[in-house]
Amino acid sequence: MAEEHPAVTVFREYLRINTISSEADYDACTKLLQRLAAEIDLPMRVIEVLPNRPVVLITWEGTDPTLGSLLLNSHTDVVPVYLEHWIHDPFAAIKTPEGDIYARGTQDMKCVGIQYIEAIRRLKKEGKRFKRTIHMSFVPDEERGGREGMQLFCKHEEFKKLNIAYALDEGLANPTEEFIVYNSERPIWGVRIKCTGRPGHGSRFVQNTAMEKLRKLMNKFTEFRNSEEKRMLENNLRLGDVTTINMTMVNGGIQRNVVPADVTLTIDVRLALDVDFQEFEERVRSWADECGDGILITFIDRHMDKSITSIDNSDKWWRAFSSAASNMSLLLITETFPAATDSRFLRQAGIPALGFSPMNYTPVLLHDHNEFLNEKIFLKGIEIYCGIISAMANVD
Repeated sequence: MAEEHPAVTVFREYLRINTISSEADYDACTKLLQRLAAEIDLPMRVIEVLPNRPVVLITWEGTDPTLGSLLLNSHTDVVPVYLEHWIHDPFAAIKTPEGDIYARGTQDMKCVGIQYIEAIRRLKKEGKRFKRTIHMSFVPDEERGGREGMQLFCKHEEFKKLNIAYALDEGLANPTEEFIVYNSERPIWGVRIKCTGRPGHGSRFVQNTAMEKLRKLMNKFTEFRNSEEKRMLENNLRLGDVTTINMTMVNGGIQRNVVPADVTLTIDVRLALDVDFQEFEERVRSWADECGDGILITFIDRHMDKSITSIDNSDKWWRAFSSAASNMSLLLITETFPAATDSRFLRQAGIPALGFSPMNYTPVLLHDHNEFLNEKIFLKGIEIYCGIISAMANVD
């Protein structure tokens, strides 16, 4: 059996650390990153934005530290797993004879964090130096919304001292040859709707119930959801080009034979960038009005930022990124990210950011059962980052 590439060994070691957001072993994670930073002879520091919420920074100073720096961001936490659906232990980082590495975080996004480090290791070994300072950040809590991670870090005094001019963050895998680059994200809205109505005995035809109002409302949201899906399919649009609505939680009822006096519906909304926020809110409220009285709407999340990072050839950063990709014969597709990453906090802070994970010929399995990444794709990603980092860290 061929000896395993050292970068793959490090990757698998990282994957074996359980960093499910709610129970993350951030101490073990920080110790590993500390060791890796020492191996590549770069300074590391830890900034706790909250207790047990460490942001790890590894810095390679440029030859002109007065220039704005390049940030290479990744998150250390991962989402929970359904153990019974995995063919391998999700924290054992089992590698099959075909080179597929199974573990939670292989795609989202421990691969990218290690690819950054291994690319820097390789560039340093080759004796390279760059004009701009490079910061690698490893942040917590992204999978729970980033409120106790990047969102707080962006407001921290130490963040401001980094003098960041541009950032790279996570993207998605792609099953075909192309690599997808994300220069924007759909704003996230969370809607909680409480329907109230007459209670009563489960044996009767009770009128004006909370459940009846809920059914009507769910139909309204489903009709809109279906129309957006149809628009996407008929116009050959990408997921990030349309609005998605998913009803994710229903709460209510006290007993089987009691018609509930109230029931609550929670909805996840990802708004297309061309949606008028006020018009959408008014639409939701009008649906509630049409479904009866006693309906209370609360917007529990309402992200209003629509920042877009330039992908025009006149932009020096995009020119550097795309030229490096072209030199490596990479085929790029640019899209709006359909979900949410820490990039949105960076863009809100005025920092242009691209989402990019070099994983082509790979099924999209983030948050799914049996998440895996092939070691050849992983190693190719290190080579790709060597080219991209070299170009972007030397932007004038």
